[in-house]
Amino acid sequence: MSDLPAPAAPTAPPPPAAGPAAGPDGMAKRPRPGWREVLTALRQPRVLIMLLLGFSSGLPFMLTGNTLGFWLREGGVDLTTIGFLSWVGLAYSLKFLWAPVIDRVDAPVLGRLLGRRRGWMALAQLLVGAGLLGMAATGPGPSLATLAGFALLAAFASATQDVVVDAWRIEAAASPDETGLLSAAYQMGYRAALLATDALILVLAAQVGWATSYAACGLAMGIGLAATLLAHEPVRMAVIAAAGPLWSLRGLRDAIVGPFAAFFQAHGAQAALMLSAVALYRLPDFLMGPMANPFYVDLGLGKEVVGSIRATAGLWASIAGVALGGLSALKLGYRRTLVLGAILGPGSNLAFSLMAVSGPDIGVFTAAMVVDNVATGFAGTALVAYMSSLTSLGYTATQYALLSSLYTVLGKLLKGFSGGMVEALEASMPPLTAYALFFAGTALVGVPALILCLLLARTDGGRR
Repeated sequence: MSDLPAPAAPTAPPPPAAGPAAGPDGMAKRPRPGWREVLTALRQPRVLIMLLLGFSSGLPFMLTGNTLGFWLREGGVDLTTIGFLSWVGLAYSLKFLWAPVIDRVDAPVLGRLLGRRRGWMALAQLLVGAGLLGMAATGPGPSLATLAGFALLAAFASATQDVVVDAWRIEAAASPDETGLLSAAYQMGYRAALLATDALILVLAAQVGWATSYAACGLAMGIGLAATLLAHEPVRMAVIAAAGPLWSLRGLRDAIVGPFAAFFQAHGAQAALMLSAVALYRLPDFLMGPMANPFYVDLGLGKEVVGSIRATAGLWASIAGVALGGLSALKLGYRRTLVLGAILGPGSNLAFSLMAVSGPDIGVFTAAMVVDNVATGFAGTALVAYMSSLTSLGYTATQYALLSSLYTVLGKLLKGFSGGMVEALEASMPPLTAYALFFAGTALVGVPALILCLLLARTDGGRR
């Protein structure tokens, strides 16, 4: 049972004089949990398991993306090729294609032993580990195509892991408020993994080399496997069982059409606005992502310096950002928190423009890492909590996969051209000036998402 208060029972609409207890539509609002209830809920076993599963989900992301770009750049690979290789991350945007299978079919062998959710988790985690170990054994150079193949395997398995971990997180929550709490725990673990694979790995690679560092990360997938074994299998949703097996005509139709029909039935006229806001929310981060580590190399910052600052100031800033995002979702509601994240997230990209103008200044770099990690942690938690609140039980994996694919697909496609954008700017200006303009441009890309989030917040006062 959750230690957070259960949702209030439905009540009749209060009179207009009901005061602050009434929402803008005249309906009684569910009370927010107090700080004591929030802190008490952090001791639940589900929260710890969610923290570890979040770490497991975040571990492969940078290793097949930005950190791989650092390794490739040091190996002499050009920016355009690095940008194109970032397309292996499109697996995260296409996961909705196989999410219905995860909702309806048990994983081979492991599904019978662990259950549907945990079976898919374990299989995906084993495949991610195999992909990372393959990347470690290959490395850049003449075997660049083989390295890309192992990266694709790791990204595909990681996207599968995300689908089932997201479904478990939503289905395991005992109340809407606990959904926000588990979302914050997930983001905390996820961000810790990003820091480990985007910061600590740089320090480790400087000492023992990239291959050994990637191999260590492959073995670290055992953390997620242990959490999977400790987790409890959620109750199978009745709506899925009623739809029939996936291979039947009724089951196949429900797997394809059911998640969409349930979403638009639940959210009505707001559905299109919600989907548009989600689609554009993290676009600035995706656009600048592949160029961040090559920028550090071209700026003259060694990987030991980058890694140490990310692992110290960046770590605490990330923890603060995720914590603030989770608490904001609980106290202010998902939509108001979404608006704040839409301001902080893109705004932090301007810190990279300042770095480009200032040169390899350690103080400026440290300040930029603090700003970026607080903003990214907050915005990531805001989006995860909001998307989790939109799903319908019974279609959890498929609907959340659709939402998370929607928010990544445009950014994943466009970021492949980021290296070409920077090199095109470098043709007419100094390299660091080109980087500064590029990062400022990515910040401006966030304006449409902010407008959409403001419209969402106005529709119901930002309550949820």
